[in-house]
Amino acid sequence: MSKKIFIVYGHHDIKKSFNASVRDTFIEEAKKLGYQIDLVNLHEEKPIPFFDGSGPNHQILDYRKRLESSDVLFMISPCYNLRATAILENWIDLTLAPKWFFSFKRLVGNWGYPVAGAMKGRKAIMSMSYGGNWFSIQTWFQNIPFRRIKAGVLKLGGMETTYIRFYEVLPGMTQKKFNSHMEKVRKLVRNLK
Repeated sequence: MSKKIFIVYGHHDIKKSFNASVRDTFIEEAKKLGYQIDLVNLHEEKPIPFFDGSGPNHQILDYRKRLESSDVLFMISPCYNLRATAILENWIDLTLAPKWFFSFKRLVGNWGYPVAGAMKGRKAIMSMSYGGNWFSIQTWFQNIPFRRIKAGVLKLGGMETTYIRFYEVLPGMTQKKFNSHMEKVRKLVRNLK
């Protein structure tokens, strides 16, 4: 069954970075399986404003329309200062926002619960690359981007979420390590259901 995958790429280097390799390997493998790709390289898009309380502009509404016609949302970013890149974080804040992505059902006072919106039940994948090793990231830094994006934002929207992490992504990475990371990406695509 063919899938439509909406990719949001949040790294400033759109050609030669590790994250560009993740994006390109994912697309190559997805196309082999007959999947359709809708790619947004955020650094090539018209810049979106930071949230100022106003409603979504035409560009945000277009992203939402494209997401609604997709089966999978795939976001790609390196980890900077224990979070995704600012450009991707801003995209998340504006695009995956209430009341389109989720709303809040008030029970009493300020008590209530989130209600998933337009993307409920769809697949989300968050790719995050780290310069450190897995032990330090998972032990001391508590996977802060993981907890905020996967267990926070994407859960509010009722999305089925996969989080793919790449550790020790540094300029001196061995070819063997790089190849292992790219095989992880290919396997991720092949396991999409």
